[in-house]
Order: sequence, then structure tokens, then C-alpha cells
Amino acid sequence: MQLTRSVKHDPKQRLDEIIVKLRELNFRITPQRVAILRIFLNSQDHPSVEQVYAQVKADFPSTSLATVYKTVNLLKEVGEILEISFAGGGNRYDGIKPYPHPHLICTTCNKIMDSEIGLVDQIANELEQTSGYRIVSHQIEFFGTCPACQKK
Repeated sequence: MQLTRSVKHDPKQRLDEIIVKLRELNFRITPQRVAILRIFLNSQDHPSVEQVYAQVKADFPSTSLATVYKTVNLLKEVGEILEISFAGGGNRYDGIKPYPHPHLICTTCNKIMDSEIGLVDQIANELEQTSGYRIVSHQIEFFGTCPACQKK
């Protein structure tokens, strides 16, 4: 059982591959969708829908928030972005690593950083073996204070 996967981080190549995938699935490729995709593929910050909307609106003023939500839902559905949910509401999204992996979250500034820990797959395997569950996804977050906030 391996939930993680390697995703190339060449944003241009991934953009082209995702566009081909969406076309094969008979989805329209609009300039707004491409702009939304580019933001996710180039953002280390794990943006929220509202943050993506603000960036897209700068180039496409007629874009609605609903368009961004629909595109986010589509990209989640086809496995090209990962949704990071928070108990207090307000989801964020990872387009660079759209597969389950741990995140470090600063409780002061809300910065989210990716983390790769080799033990995650081992833990998931052990849980499957001991519980009988077939694990299809996981969400692991570590909360603390980032180095920048610690210096303040």
C-alpha cells in the first residue's frame, strides 16, 4: 500500500499534462481554468479558494468566485490538487503535491509547509494490517510555530 506518489514539479509540463487529461475527460479548457491551474501549480503557499480568486480576478475581472470553486472541485475530483481541511473551516489546496503527505502548519501566521516523512507509508501499512481497513487516503498535520514567527 502506497498512498504517496511522485509528481514532477515542472509546472509547465504538469499544466500541459493536466490540460490533456481534462480534454480527454471532455472538460472545457477556458482561460480562467488555465489561470487557476497555473496558480496552484506555482504556489508553495497552499492557497485558499479566496486567495486564488483574488489572483485570477486581477487578470480576468469577470471571473466569479463560483467559477473558482467549480474548478477547484473539478481538480480535486480528477486528483490534481489536494484539499487540506481545517476543523475551524477554511480549506487550503496543494497543487504541487496532490497526494497525501504531512503538512507543517504555523499556528501564528497560518503558513503551511510540505513535509516528507518516510514513516507515513509504514504507519498506513501497519494500520491496514492490524485494522482490516483498506486505507485510501490520510491527512496528517503538525501544528507549531514556524522559524520566522519564532524570531518575532
